[in-house]
Amino acid sequence: MRILHTSDWHIGRTFHGVDLLADQARVLDAIAGLVAAEGVDTVVLPGDVYDRSIPSADAIAVCNKGFEAIRAAGARIVATSGNHDSPARLGAGASFAAAGGLYLRTTVSDSARPVLLSDEHGEVAFYGIPYLEPEICRAELEVPQARSHAEVLAAVLARIAADRRERPDTRTVLLAHAFVVGGAAGGSERSISVGGVETVPLGMFTDPEFDYVALGHLHSPQTLAEAVRYSGSPLPYSFGESSHRKKVWLVDLEAAGAARVRERELPLVRGLSRLTGTLEELLTDPAHAAAAEHYVSVTLTDFARPVDAMRKLRERFPYAVHMEWDRPQGDPALKYRERVRGRDDTEIARTFLTDVRGEPSASEMEWVTRAMAAAVREAETVRSSGPEQPPADAELTA
Repeated sequence: MRILHTSDWHIGRTFHGVDLLADQARVLDAIAGLVAAEGVDTVVLPGDVYDRSIPSADAIAVCNKGFEAIRAAGARIVATSGNHDSPARLGAGASFAAAGGLYLRTTVSDSARPVLLSDEHGEVAFYGIPYLEPEICRAELEVPQARSHAEVLAAVLARIAADRRERPDTRTVLLAHAFVVGGAAGGSERSISVGGVETVPLGMFTDPEFDYVALGHLHSPQTLAEAVRYSGSPLPYSFGESSHRKKVWLVDLEAAGAARVRERELPLVRGLSRLTGTLEELLTDPAHAAAAEHYVSVTLTDFARPVDAMRKLRERFPYAVHMEWDRPQGDPALKYRERVRGRDDTEIARTFLTDVRGEPSASEMEWVTRAMAAAVREAETVRSSGPEQPPADAELTA
């Protein structure tokens, strides 16, 4: 049986306020194309199908179209809910969906009830563990003391182990949405810890061994053990993922269950670029031409904050989504006395105003000059009058 492992679609997600539905539709079409080209039998999707527990109508439409395209390409789909999904909403109509080849596992009670699919070598049992919130599911799992994800996951795996004993010769694939020790977060994942420990040990998935463990939650492709992997998200969802090459795993289950795993890169729908420089440099430097069609994060280094900078940046980089100003501070070791040595008061005042609010206008500097001159005259008047003299009879009075 040939399996394609993808995860963390996050349909409906935005990127710094920009709608990603068009990008997500394109990458789901690419996954369906891989299914057809590689002759995939089953697609596994371990959680975070949607980005919100209540997805928009447009997000649902994009997701359904993606499911339909994968099914039309010849593959069945086994999916679980993640920490971003609503298990009840995602799992609604699960029995009906299964008749069309979409198998949803979104409840604790379904975790030990495998999806049984067959090939020429017999059955393969797909166990789907949705995201487990300890506070919510510990009573149902009969582990009232559980506070961590490892504790509730251990209880679910014990139930799965009991079911596996009834199927000793059946090959097994596990789907789980969890943060496994040894995995590296990409920066766009939401924490799955609410008052407990969010990580679970790798040994929970390697002893006893499953033929393949498809993990979801972390957004970069990772291999924790030969048969335990994260596929990562199909699109980058933060600038911290700009160096990731998004991919899926193709898994071939042989007759004895040994998995042969290969990677297939997904197309880059839109690149990410981080640019640093003055506004003038970013708008004119030909070295930045390649970023014109990328999502762009800009750090401006102008000495004064440029006016209307984002509008100007978007004239060259229409997909600029983030901008910050990092005014150069000069040499931090330079002492203030050395910075002002040889400069008159007016020049020092101009520099101060520029530092705190931008370059002052000529009229503003004229007012500053007048105020400083008045202050100087007042100080000279006080000095010339000398210290206040005591009354003539002060000594006698004392």
